[in-house]
Amino acid sequence: MQFKPQSEAERHTVTGEPERIHVAVAAILDDQHRVLISKRPAGVHQGGLWEFPGGKLEADEDVQTALERELHEELGIKPATQRPLIRITHDYPDKSVLLDVWYVTGFGGEPVGREGQPLRWVPVDRLPDYAFPKANLPIIAALTLPDRYLITPEPGKDVAGFLVGLEHSLASGVSLVQFRARQLTGHDYRAMLPAVIQCCHGYGAQVLLNAEPGLAEESGAAGVHLNSERLMALSDRPLSSDYLVAASCHNDEQLLHAQRLGVDFVVVSPVRPTASHPGAQTLDFSGLRALTEQAAIPVYALGGMQTQHLARSFQHGAQGIAAIRGLWKGESVIGVG
Repeated sequence: MQFKPQSEAERHTVTGEPERIHVAVAAILDDQHRVLISKRPAGVHQGGLWEFPGGKLEADEDVQTALERELHEELGIKPATQRPLIRITHDYPDKSVLLDVWYVTGFGGEPVGREGQPLRWVPVDRLPDYAFPKANLPIIAALTLPDRYLITPEPGKDVAGFLVGLEHSLASGVSLVQFRARQLTGHDYRAMLPAVIQCCHGYGAQVLLNAEPGLAEESGAAGVHLNSERLMALSDRPLSSDYLVAASCHNDEQLLHAQRLGVDFVVVSPVRPTASHPGAQTLDFSGLRALTEQAAIPVYALGGMQTQHLARSFQHGAQGIAAIRGLWKGESVIGVG
């Protein structure tokens, strides 16, 4: 007798596990940087909550085909410009979902609730004011984060030159910065902080500190970035939800621990060979994909990243790229090892 592999539905029926439902989801943005959300009807699973448009994949249907079909059926629009945003697996008590979320920035037609569902265009920074299913919360996190994350090089002795380089980097469009200066003493790091934060705030950018978490609260920074050692030493999230908490991860153990702590996003590395860690074993983009598929939070790719790697990073499940040399616009980059 020839063995016939079990389908996903059959496997879950036999094991008693809830069936995992694959859902294509659209984060649709207009030219005012507002996101389209719809309200679930009462009486259904997670009824009465707001959500991002989309629906279940049909048999033998790929994600993009399902997305196009669902947006036509629900809203009467046709997506024209889209890219992957994030993939989320979430287990509810009665079912499990895999949300395949796409970032849609161009579409044909005018959205209307063709199934009678209320629609609302909401500024990205107001999304936390609305009640969403838990599985949708990482989508909000991904939408509020940029696709580039600058890690500063060592300032060296030329602090003025460092600040000029930082300003040029911010002027290029960087809006999320990790201030990392491992060669500075604690006193000198604190002394530089006001100038770094003021410079970033002048461009509307957020600053995370690669330092003790409490320093973010004292200084007015947006949050903290945990290196992998500091991450693994923690048993609880070190700051409240008023602050961003990020972490560096190099393997699945660190990634899972970061998620248990409730960090907002992670950086995985090294994806490609990098001058700061010559000879280090790299993840490559296949390794990046393996880690992003385990993550229910945004992931940045670090290691040899340049802006030309953004599209490839998106295709492998990343929020975007993190980089020192690839994003720094100063005259030189020193001491990044």
